[in-house]
Amino acid sequence: MKRHGAPGAQPGWGLLYLAAGASSILFVLLLIAALVLDFLAPPPVRGGAATLEFIAANKTNYVAEQVLWILPNILPVLVFTALFVALMPFRKSLPLIALIFAALPWALLLAIPVSSRGSLNLVYLSDRYMAAATDGERSAYATAAEAIIAENNTPAIAGVLSALGILLMGLAMLAAAAPFPQYLALLGIGTGALGVLSEALRHTVPDFYWGYGILLWLWFIATGIVLIRLSRPARLASSAPPVRDFGP
Repeated sequence: MKRHGAPGAQPGWGLLYLAAGASSILFVLLLIAALVLDFLAPPPVRGGAATLEFIAANKTNYVAEQVLWILPNILPVLVFTALFVALMPFRKSLPLIALIFAALPWALLLAIPVSSRGSLNLVYLSDRYMAAATDGERSAYATAAEAIIAENNTPAIAGVLSALGILLMGLAMLAAAAPFPQYLALLGIGTGALGVLSEALRHTVPDFYWGYGILLWLWFIATGIVLIRLSRPARLASSAPPVRDFGP
C-alpha cells in the first residue's frame, strides 16, 4: 500500500501561498498607513462645501489616504483564493461558497472609488468647486459632493458579504481540520460573525465596527503567517491528505 501527495498539496502551489501570505500582511500594513494619515488630517464626514474646501487645503494627504484605503482591496482576493486552494483537497463546496462571498465584495469595491472616509471623485469636485466663478456653481458642486458623502455613510451590502465569507471560510477550516490550525478557524468564525453584525449596524453601533476592524486585521495577519509557513515544501507535503493506492 503506497501513499502519494494529493494534487492540492503539490509544491507548485507554494508561490501562491507565499504571495497570498505576504499580501495578507501587506493589506493590514497599508490600511494602518491610511489610518495614520486619517488621524493626522481627518476629513469631514458630512457637509459638501466643508469637505471640498478641506480637500483643496489637504489634497496630497487626502489623495494618498484614499488610495491606501481603496487600492489594497485587491489583496484579499488573492488571500481568499489561496485559502480555497489549500482547503480544496479536504472540502470543496464550503470553501468555494466562502471564496465567492469573501473575495467578490473586495473586488467589487475597486469598481467604486469610495471609502468610508471619502472618495477620489471628491478630488475632481473640489477642483471644480474652488475654480467656480459664482455661488450657484459652487452650490451645485457641493450638492454633488453631498451625494457621494451620503453613499459613504450608507451601510454597504459588500461589507456584510465579505464578513460572511470570512465566517464561512472559518467554518471550512474547522471542518477540514487541516492544513490550518484550529485557532485560525475559530478566529475567522468570531471575526466573521462580529463583522456581519458590525457592518449591518455600522452607523448605529459604531463601537462594534471598531472591534470588528481590530479582529479583521488580526485575522489577516494570522492568515498571512500561516500561508507563508504553508508555502514551504515540507509543509506542502505534510498537509496533503493520504491517497491510497492498493496496487503492488
